[in-house]
Amino acid sequence: MLSRTSQTARKALTTPHNARSAQTFKAFYASNVIASILNPVYRRTSLVKLQGPFTDRQLESIARGMVYLEKLGLVSVIVVDNDQIIRGEAGERAAITEETMRVVTALEKQGAKARPVLGAVVRLGPKPGDEDSQHTVPTPEAHTFPADLVHLRSALKAGEIPVVSPLALDSFYRSVHVDANDVVAALARGMAEAATQDRQDKASSTPPESLTVSDMDVDLTPLRLMIINKEGGVPSYARSGLPHLLINLASEYDYIRNTFDPRWKSTHPSALANLKLAQTCLAYMPTTSSAVMVSHRSPSSLIANLITNKPAVSSSLPHALLQGNRKLDFHTPTLLRRGLDIRVIRSTADIDKVKMKTLLEQSFRRELDEDAFWSRLEKDLDFVIVSGDYAGAAIVTTEPCPPGSSAAFSPITYLDKFAVLPSHQGDGTVDFLWVALHDESYGLGLPFSANPNGGKEGSGEGRDLVWRSRAENPVNKWYFERSTGHLRLGDWVLFWCDAEKRLKTEEGRRGSAGLSYLEDWEHGRLSVWSDVVTKIPSSWKKK
Repeated sequence: MLSRTSQTARKALTTPHNARSAQTFKAFYASNVIASILNPVYRRTSLVKLQGPFTDRQLESIARGMVYLEKLGLVSVIVVDNDQIIRGEAGERAAITEETMRVVTALEKQGAKARPVLGAVVRLGPKPGDEDSQHTVPTPEAHTFPADLVHLRSALKAGEIPVVSPLALDSFYRSVHVDANDVVAALARGMAEAATQDRQDKASSTPPESLTVSDMDVDLTPLRLMIINKEGGVPSYARSGLPHLLINLASEYDYIRNTFDPRWKSTHPSALANLKLAQTCLAYMPTTSSAVMVSHRSPSSLIANLITNKPAVSSSLPHALLQGNRKLDFHTPTLLRRGLDIRVIRSTADIDKVKMKTLLEQSFRRELDEDAFWSRLEKDLDFVIVSGDYAGAAIVTTEPCPPGSSAAFSPITYLDKFAVLPSHQGDGTVDFLWVALHDESYGLGLPFSANPNGGKEGSGEGRDLVWRSRAENPVNKWYFERSTGHLRLGDWVLFWCDAEKRLKTEEGRRGSAGLSYLEDWEHGRLSVWSDVVTKIPSSWKKK
């Protein structure tokens, strides 16, 4: 039932006096205010791969999480998987049916309405036409047509959670047991394409004055992908086998596969297959979507990840802090985003100045003093890290120190600008960019900095990274968490990150004695940094 506010809003939109063309109404309907009134949250859907076998108690815990997510507005389409059901063995169909019904029963015991989908909803093989087209995204091993999704639509419209068996139609229209990953990938693509077609059909055929909320209450677009298993997330060499926190698939996928430790194949046998599944599904889902790989032991983490669309702990925090963080264990979830390519540029001639100007001005909301800015970079640029098509950038310069300064901190590696477009703030770009900055500056020389982003790939000696920020900058809290230290300088705050390899080497040499509060090479550096950094001219035109 619509609230009084919703009824008033809809009446205002559907009276003849306010009638609009379908195109105008569609744009108006998409506004945040109207969407918040007319779009109840229960229309959002997610895809879930339930990778068992699970005990009844484990299923109970998982079902409790699914029901809670449904109450928060995320309705799941669940695909059942059981590693112990072997394809081709006698009794496999009965075992699949039994496993599907176990999940349905577990959901119903938690108060949800669930519907078993025991027939095939996908078809084996590439979608007709895929062979003749040039695909830039992974193509699923199965496909589906809008007519195949009728059972899912019916269940979702009735407020039920569809629980799908891992079956597909072969070329002879026989229903056969297939890999659940093929079913999930086909549904991710098919549901997204069907939802797009639904919106186009409604916009072209339904007069705006005839649109009702019920016309729009089943949006098949999957906003989240959940992979719930016994293994947890993807193990990371940078965390001694603990899971990755956040993965940028666009820039990290190949490297993660190539550096996967063979020993992990016994503890995480399906990690790489699930990594590929996430890459395939997210290629067809909205750019704001994410996937989460999580152990059945972490239902609260699953809920937190899906609500905030963020990892359990930020991946851009210092490694020492992450490794000592009690929140991290083998059941910590891995959040995966489609992400953006990361590349390192070392010459101003290779920078797209128009796009960089747009990025900086939109991020800082100030007008760039172009002549002064580019003139300074021509002279002092060290490198620029660019995310995607200038969705974000970190500009690092080399600042000379006064004569006689110690070579231990001279010249200064200075973070001149760190910017992300407002449209990409909150989608993981900030963390991806900072991790790349770490790998190219103060993290150089360490094994976990050897990421293929076009830079030094971990080779070289780490350098202290220094930057300044206005004292009233709300981003400072984020900087405090990532810096080694800070110093207040009137209107400015000076931040720095110590070169990690140097600290680790010295710490290892001293053993149990540990590091001093002030090492020999640190004497005098703060006064030099303060003097140099506060004299760096502004990049902005005066207001």
